[in-house]
Amino acid sequence: MVPLSSYLILSAVLFTIGVLGVLVRRNILIMFMSIELMLNAVNLALVAFSREFGAVDAQVFVFLVMTVAAAEAAVGLAIIICLFRNRKSVNVDDLNLMKW
Repeated sequence: MVPLSSYLILSAVLFTIGVLGVLVRRNILIMFMSIELMLNAVNLALVAFSREFGAVDAQVFVFLVMTVAAAEAAVGLAIIICLFRNRKSVNVDDLNLMKW
């Protein structure tokens, strides 16, 4: 049996890597993958708590989060492709769509 603390440490490390990826990198694809990494870290923590306490509620919530993440991946990648086709760049600093 793997203890709960091991799962939580791994989840915290993955979430920290995701946060650093969003804050440090300026490439929108890397930021997008970092957000997905954060979602997976939270899913890992939820499944670990669900297994530890014997509740199925968290696992159902994980399926909901995975469904939202899949929809976000499809829509997000479509938006990134459209931005790249129009701007020829995926750098966040080059995307100033809200400026007049």
